[in-house]
Amino acid sequence: MSSSDKFVEKVLNKNKETGGSMHSTFPGGIHPAENKLTFNKEIKRIKNPSTLVLPMGQHIGAPAKAAVEVGDEIQPHQLVGKAGGFVSANIHTPLGGKVIGVGNFPHPNGNKAPSVVVEVAEVQGEKIKIHSEDINSMTPKQMIDIISKAGIVGMGGATFPAHVKLSPPPSKPIDTVILNGVECEPYLTSDHRVMLEEADEIIEGLKLLIKILDAKKGYIGIENNKPDAIKLMIEKVKDIENIEVVSLTVKYPQGAEKQLIYAVTGRQVPSGGLPMDCGCVVQNVGTSQAIYRALKYGEPFMERVVTLSGSLIKNPGNYMVPVGTLVSELVEITGGLTADPYKIISGGPMMGLALTGMDVPVTKGTSGLLFLTKEEVKDVKEYDCISCGSCVSICPMWLTPCDIAKYSKKRMHEEVQNLGLMDCVECGSCAYVCPSGLPLVHTFKTEKKMLGDWLKQNS
Repeated sequence: MSSSDKFVEKVLNKNKETGGSMHSTFPGGIHPAENKLTFNKEIKRIKNPSTLVLPMGQHIGAPAKAAVEVGDEIQPHQLVGKAGGFVSANIHTPLGGKVIGVGNFPHPNGNKAPSVVVEVAEVQGEKIKIHSEDINSMTPKQMIDIISKAGIVGMGGATFPAHVKLSPPPSKPIDTVILNGVECEPYLTSDHRVMLEEADEIIEGLKLLIKILDAKKGYIGIENNKPDAIKLMIEKVKDIENIEVVSLTVKYPQGAEKQLIYAVTGRQVPSGGLPMDCGCVVQNVGTSQAIYRALKYGEPFMERVVTLSGSLIKNPGNYMVPVGTLVSELVEITGGLTADPYKIISGGPMMGLALTGMDVPVTKGTSGLLFLTKEEVKDVKEYDCISCGSCVSICPMWLTPCDIAKYSKKRMHEEVQNLGLMDCVECGSCAYVCPSGLPLVHTFKTEKKMLGDWLKQNS
């Protein structure tokens, strides 16, 4: 055994210990079929699409405001949507061309949303940089400003603007940065491939995050079903004193922020609180790479790796896709489908969004697109709750989903609030195990909106 292999084995053995700061997992959770069909598919860059549809709302927070008009000729990486506030994100075009539409167009969320439509030019002009400064001379504030300018958001699916996470109040000092390389959703393998193919840039991004936040420690959390990524990352950070790789138990939703923080550090985010309340910031591994590229090369966030999977995709794989590419054109470029899908899901099957069609664009939060047959979709008949408690035993937030659902249906908002509805992370574990087939996550999402309105009316 080589010295490198001995070092990797030593780290893995340390991570297996349940003592110290490494818990390796969290209470509750489930283990759905992984279906990582594309784990060995290297990232391929698709050819340029003919059209881009760039929604102004691709992130949590206020939508951006269109910064171009119909008829404008635009360059690659040009700003086309200006952030609508602090909790918002700029939108850049990945490709140059002509603006042929500014208005409401279909969005993956099922609605029509303000968007900029670009007819892509056959010959691309020079890419616009968001800055040309030396990364080594930047202060933390300058770095945050550039990250904000680049329009970087969380790439794990939540799409929270990165610069907001990196701007905690002075009363909330951050001592720990955790990179999320868990990717616990079935089918998805985009993060896995990015770790294998872009490990150096991910680690450089983590170093910058530690510097920005003046943190003491950085961790990279990866589930044990990715041994190649774990081994590679351990080897890459072995000489970096304040960065450590943590191998985690394979369990869903291991990649949820609060569960990941507990698994890595043993800390619990307080009810109603945020990671900063326990001294942590969590970023996706892809986000870390995007931050590095924005600071090092002046690149805005305008493309991402998307997993195309499901039995109906002719060429399943992991593809580098310009944001704004229509799903229909992406499917055509990569080889098409073998039959009409029963269901199309943007993201993973647990927390993803079912699409009504393929005339919607890839956005900053599109980690995967699944094209599934009826046999691959869990359709169950709905019955009354039998109070079996299955949902209680697996809830990663220690809630009682059956009781919350019962009071939600009766519109008993105060009782629902007292039961901790707002702590629900909408992971779908309860619905997955429910023998009555109850649409628990849909119920909770609806009640959260109603509870918010009720609280405003009674404040």
